[in-house]
Amino acid sequence: MTPTEPENVRRVACVGAGVIGGGWVAHFLARGYDVTAWDPAPDAELRLRRLVDAAWPALTQLGLADGASTDRLTVTATLEEAVADAQFVQESAPEKLDLKRDLLARLDAATPPGVVIASSTSGYPMTDMQTDAEGAGRLVVGHPFNPPYLIPLVEVVGGERTSAEAVTWASRFYEVAGKSVITMDREVPGFIANRLQEALWREALHMVANGEATVKEIDDSITEGPGLRWAFMGPMLTFALAGGEGGMAHMLDHFGPSLKSPWTRLEAPELDKALYDSVVAGCDDAAAGRTIADLVAERDQGVIDVLRATGRLPGARKEARK
Repeated sequence: MTPTEPENVRRVACVGAGVIGGGWVAHFLARGYDVTAWDPAPDAELRLRRLVDAAWPALTQLGLADGASTDRLTVTATLEEAVADAQFVQESAPEKLDLKRDLLARLDAATPPGVVIASSTSGYPMTDMQTDAEGAGRLVVGHPFNPPYLIPLVEVVGGERTSAEAVTWASRFYEVAGKSVITMDREVPGFIANRLQEALWREALHMVANGEATVKEIDDSITEGPGLRWAFMGPMLTFALAGGEGGMAHMLDHFGPSLKSPWTRLEAPELDKALYDSVVAGCDDAAAGRTIADLVAERDQGVIDVLRATGRLPGARKEARK
């Protein structure tokens, strides 16, 4: 069966309703889709609706699509009910390889032919997850960033058994749904952005473990420093500007030798109890009494402000494509 054209999709199924899955639900609802969701947890619907309600004020600020409503969410009792009429499926189960393999095989068996099924996995290659699925050609990775209803990026990549058509279809669908898409030509563990995040994260843990910086100092070093530039210009182009009129070539000539300086450690530190406790306590101190809900609202408003200031609200991107 030929899949529905990405522009004509009206019903999306979200399987897994945790932080990421729930974020996808909120995003698709805000873009005017009918959404069916399923999660095996007994309190899943309560948590999902609470998450959507918490995200809705931010999504309203961004601008809702015509007809967008939280009333268009249906939570089903079974996986099969959730995907029975779906025109696209987004899987967001916990990061356990065996679970992903089994779930994707079940989704493939239950979803109408031709419908593309995407996984939100943070790092597993699709080749490793599609082993048990008979219709593996329609399985792709659609990796979002938390919260999916605010952060535009989705990394799309197929596995060895994925058809090129499914990858192309998924990329176009995400674009229509208001996302910023990177379509990768090849599988890389952790994809692109998570590999970069992981390098920074490991170095941060090393610095805490060695008493070189506090949690607050590490966070401030990014939010008051390069993080401000990275909101609208990536590290490569930012470094090119460090070369002045000579651009990246001059930057590499000037700073290239420092690449061999001991500025980073790429091996992960031992996550022992002392480091664990130090990082957790540091974050508690940084929160200064604010609850997780307070911080989520603060983060969401900050992302919206940056997107608005840089002309990248979903409505602005849509206008730019006209």
